[in-house]
Order: sequence, then C-alpha cells, then structure tokens
Amino acid sequence: MRKLYIIVLVLTVISCDSEVNKKKKESVIETPAMNTEIDNKVASLLSEMTLEEKVGQMTQITLDVVTKGDNQFSSAQPYELDSALVHKAIHTYKVGSILNTPGVPLSRQDWYKTIKNFQDEAAKTPRQIPIIYGIDAIHGVNYTIGATLFPQQIGLAATFNKDLVKEAAKISAYETRASSIPWNFSPVLGLGRNPLWPRLWETFGEDVYLGKTMGVAMVEGYQGTLGDPNTVASCMKHYLGYSVPLSGKDRTPAWIPERELRQYFLPAFKEAVDAGSVTLMINSGEINGVPVHASKFLLTDVLRGELGFQGIAVTDWADINYLHTRHKVAETIKDAIKISVNAGIDMSMVPHDFEFSELLVELVKEGSVSEGRINDAVSRILKVKMQLGLFENPVTDPKKYPDFGSDKFAEVSKKAALESFTLLKNNNNILPIAGKSKILVTGPTANTMRSLNGGWSYNWQGSEADNYAKDKNTIADAFTKSGNATFTQGVSFEGKNNINEAVKAAKQSDVILLCLGENSYTETPGNINSILLPKDQVELTKALAKTGKKIILVLLEGRPIIFNEIEPLVDAVYMGYLPGNYGADALVDLLFGLENPSGRLPINYPKHPHAFVNYNHKHSDNIAVSNYYESDYDQQYEFGDGLSYTSFKYSDLSLSSTQMTQDGSIKVSVKVTNTGNRKGKEAVLLFVSDLYASITPEVRALKGYEKIDLNKGESKEVSFTITKDELSFVNESLETIAESGEFEISIGDLKKKFELK
Repeated sequence: MRKLYIIVLVLTVISCDSEVNKKKKESVIETPAMNTEIDNKVASLLSEMTLEEKVGQMTQITLDVVTKGDNQFSSAQPYELDSALVHKAIHTYKVGSILNTPGVPLSRQDWYKTIKNFQDEAAKTPRQIPIIYGIDAIHGVNYTIGATLFPQQIGLAATFNKDLVKEAAKISAYETRASSIPWNFSPVLGLGRNPLWPRLWETFGEDVYLGKTMGVAMVEGYQGTLGDPNTVASCMKHYLGYSVPLSGKDRTPAWIPERELRQYFLPAFKEAVDAGSVTLMINSGEINGVPVHASKFLLTDVLRGELGFQGIAVTDWADINYLHTRHKVAETIKDAIKISVNAGIDMSMVPHDFEFSELLVELVKEGSVSEGRINDAVSRILKVKMQLGLFENPVTDPKKYPDFGSDKFAEVSKKAALESFTLLKNNNNILPIAGKSKILVTGPTANTMRSLNGGWSYNWQGSEADNYAKDKNTIADAFTKSGNATFTQGVSFEGKNNINEAVKAAKQSDVILLCLGENSYTETPGNINSILLPKDQVELTKALAKTGKKIILVLLEGRPIIFNEIEPLVDAVYMGYLPGNYGADALVDLLFGLENPSGRLPINYPKHPHAFVNYNHKHSDNIAVSNYYESDYDQQYEFGDGLSYTSFKYSDLSLSSTQMTQDGSIKVSVKVTNTGNRKGKEAVLLFVSDLYASITPEVRALKGYEKIDLNKGESKEVSFTITKDELSFVNESLETIAESGEFEISIGDLKKKFELK
C-alpha cells in the first residue's frame, strides 16, 4: 500500500527529477499476457498498424464534428451528416470512437443509418477497424425516441432491490443495442455524500456497500455476456472522487485524504472491475491539488496495478485540454497530452477537433511518449471492440429488437418507480387516500415530465422531456384521469404564480396533493447557492395550510432540498426522487392504496442548510454534553428511513456464534413478520458497528440488505453472512484490516454483539 497522501503527487506528475517519477516512467504497465484468442488477434492487428492508426484509435470526437452547420455544441436541425467531414475523421485521422447525440433524440432507424454510415466508412480503411460509438444512456436509452426510461440511479438505490436494478439495466442494454449503440457511459459509482452537488441523483446514494452492490448489479445487467448483441459495454464513472467537491459545485476541487479515498470511494470501482466492467471514465476534477487526468498514481499504480483493470480508460469531455486551460498544470496543450497519456489514459474524449491526434503523433516521434504506452492503450481499445463483436457485426439492426419500447418493459419501469417512492411521513394514516376524496393537484413539479425524469432525458438538461414524453402522464394528468381530481399550478419554475387560485381550489377539495421540488438539470447548470426550498414554494405551502385541508407533499428532486420550515404543515411526505416516465402512474397506485410503498432513503435528508452529516458519521459528529449543547446530528430524515401501509415486526435475531476468527464467518438471522392488514415489501437492512478501533469508528455502517415480500400475517427468516470484509477499514498506514475486538449487529430495533478474535 502506498503511504504518501495524494497531495504530494503533483510533484511527481510535473517533475522529472524525482526518483519516484523515474521509477514510474520505467515501469509502464505492459499489455496483458496473451492468453486468449482475442488477445492473439489484438496482437496481430496491432503489429500491422501505423502510429497514426494507433493514435486515431485513441481519439474520440463528438458527433457535431461530422455534421453540417456550425455545430460546436449542438447540431443544426434537421440533423445531417457531412460526408466530407466523416471521410476526414475516419480516413485522414483514423478516428476510433464517436459519441453524443445531435442535440435531439433520434429514432432507432436514424441511429442505425448514422452508425452504419460510420461503420461502412471504417470498413473501407486498410485495417477495417470498426468505430465504437458511446452514449449516456443512464436511465434507459434516453436519446432514442420511444425508449423505456427508468428512475434515475438515486431512485433505483431507494428500491434496495439489486435484482430489479439488474433487470432495468438489462432492458436498457437491449434498447441501446436496438439503437445500434454498443457503449453506455454508465453506471456512476461515485458516492452522493454532498447534497449540494448537482449530480447527486446520478449516484446510488451516500453508502459504500449500497453503492458497490448496486453498481455490480448494473454492470452485470448491461454487459451480460459481451458479444451477445443484446448487451453493451458498461463504463464505470467518474474515477475517482468526483462526487464530493468541497464547494458542492460541479467539477470543482475535492480534498480527500488517501485513507478515506481508499475506504469510501475506491470499493465501488474495485467491485465493478471484479464484475468485469470493460471501460472507465475519469474524474474531470482534481483531488488534493492533483487533476485526476494527470495522476499516474491513480490511473496506473492504483487502477491497473492494484485493481487489475485491463479495459479502456477514457477521459471526460475535453479534460486533457483542461490540464492546460483550467487546472494550469500543463503550460501547453501538447504538455497536457503528454502528461495525461503517460499517466495512463487510453482514449481522449477530445471532442471537437483533431489536435490530440496530431500532437500525440509528434510526442511519440520526439520520444516524449513511448510507443509502448500507445500500444498498451490501443490494445485495450481493440480488445473491447472484439469483445463486443464489432468486427463481425459493427452495427445492430433495429428490426431485430421487437421488444423495444414494449409494454412489458414499461411495467418494469413502473415497478422500479413503485419501489423507489419513499414514504417518510404519514400522520394519522392519512394515506392511502379514500377513493371518493376530492383532490387538488398543485405545485411546480405537478404538470411537467421534466421533474419526473431529470437531466439526460431526450437532451442534456432534460428540457425537452415534455415534448418527447407527451404521451406519458404528468402527475396532474395521472390524477385527473384516475378520478375526482383537479389541477391548479399554484407556482411555476418560470415565476408564473397563481397562489390565490390554488387556495380557492383547495377550499373545494378534501385533500391537497402538493408537488414541490426541482426542474431538470445536470452538471454545472445545476449548481446552486442555496439548498433551501425556494420561497415561492414555501409561500404556496403556507397559504394552502391555512385552509385546514390535509396536505400530501410529494418531492420530485435530484437532491434533498431543505423544507424544515414547512414540514410541520404537511400531513404526509413522499420522496419521489426522479422516478421516470411512469412515475406519475406509480404514484396514483401508491396514493390510492393499490400498491404499498417500500422505498428507503439512500441518503440522509438534512434538516438545516449547514448541517450536512452522513448517516455513517463518527461519534464525534454527535456531541452532546450534559444539558448545555444539543446534538449536532439532527436530520430531517435518515438513511434507511421509509414507511409502509402495513407494519413489520423483527424478532429472533440470532448469530451462529458470538466469536469469529479472521478467516471465519458468522451467520446472522432474523425473523420478519408482516403484522399489518395488507401485503407489503420490506427492505431488511443490516448494520454493523465497530465499538472500538485504532481509527475513530463509524457509528454504524450498512453491510447487508435484502428485499422481501410478505403477505398479511406471513413471516420469513432473512439471513446474512458476516466475514472480515464487512468488518474491515483502512488504517493510518493505508492497510485494509479487521481489528480484533467487539462488534454490534443491528437489524430494525434489534441488536447483538460478537467478538472478532
């Protein structure tokens, strides 16, 4: 284990004089041993390629580069390829990869024509190496018209159902290949531990164990058996530490001690590598002053040496150039290319020009980048293309995917939405709603598909969702169609407020369904300076509360927006996250009691704007001294919270032994009984507390979960196995160890202790 903190790495990146840097230069990771048929084919093909062809394989351009019009950021419409530019990219610069969508979603047929055009051109080149096309299909193939869109990752995490996540990913892979695209830039494996961050909703939440197990399920769902035309290459992102910028703003610096980097942020990538993920996208930001794209320690020593990753490491958007223009660690673009390629990148998401190709060829000819390093990168790229079967079948025919956009796929999406919705408050069992109740639907998120889907939906910011999903139901649509409900906007994201009209309508209703939250966004446009609920939404809530009517609050948002000022005014709270195209239909079934909620929070929901504390905090985060100080740990709702319309009793918690050896295991069993009056699903969560350790232990940490179905009166035994892996942490010497001592298991309200010898 390396004991130096990452902050010192900037010296080894820039300086050629240090002994450490010299050793690293001499120990470039070589191409893996040739031991398969694919490896032999890769070696043979590589031996025939020119330097320019190799560098071309490392180059990824955006679709805009080869379309007609002035298309630097979004293609002109109607979208049309420029044959001369396509020829230039593929024949002159030997480009190996293309990404992105032309500003709008395409039909499957248009995707097929586009990608077939590229593959036909590639087939005319001397080596006939196919293009690998990539897309951000992060909750279904969201850039294809008619595709099945699922809840975003944060909602999938709330299901605590790995099998359901894998099934959703499998469908997404099928529909992505139905769009002729073989490479999906998903899943996000960063931990969502800063509520300000505008991409928190793209994560599986704040917990290490939940994130890594959900990540594996998604990788397995996407990839299946690579080469099967129903599967895609997954892409782990964003390696490493991208999700916790200190300021909360996208792509701003992170400060993470290496011990915490290894304990909290590396495990999800380790598990996904072990599960076979074949590509990885690099963090755009910097950690402790070192841009990740410049860190040979992270990209070679850790990623290749420790994790054993042998797939493609691709940059994020223009991130090599940013070493010069933003991070200021490279005096020129050429220096930036030298630093990043020597650090370990395999493919550059350039994305708008061919300067990377030209300058990298120069660097190799000058001896600043070895051809061995180039061969290493290109071998990985060729191998993934062969694993995907692109040499034999460079483009998939949409006609061979009859289930695309099918009702059976829609049912899976609705099921995921049903299991994601998290009931956090239900005073006096106001829910489910009586069937004959008159309902007022109001609020800014009530009548838009943008707040159901979020960003990366039909276009980058999700702003076209109402146009391309107009055949789907908004919440207002779903409830007015289902029964005795009316809709009045109340307030809008555009500042058009009619609070008085909403109050008037509320007085004629029995129940108010108040839909608050956020409009769609992602990345830097989603940066915010305040995490408080907007004032107009607060004013609407207060005005409605004065009517004396029961209020059911539904939050549609990508991050927890603080609403403690109005929380006492509402009778029930549903956290909806970003539930996808069938979220409104799922909500109808939940509120009328046709379905029973089973979601649980995958994050802490903060109560105060300057009190962001994760659930697995340290004991010292929870200081309370006598009667003088209140506890600093005061959350609106806590990780794992989630109510049901039925009730569950936990009993008979048992351990197979009260002592465990380092190489042994303990079986943990608990009985769960549905003691209510209806069928329900329960996510059984197992937490472990290390009572004393050489590094301040967490109060508790999730180490197991299982989703079960129970009929009224039914009981089931749920079992987990604890090994030293669940008891380990990274110590001050950066060693992953399980220290002897006492541990406590907790499931529900039950606890048991055991000792590790």
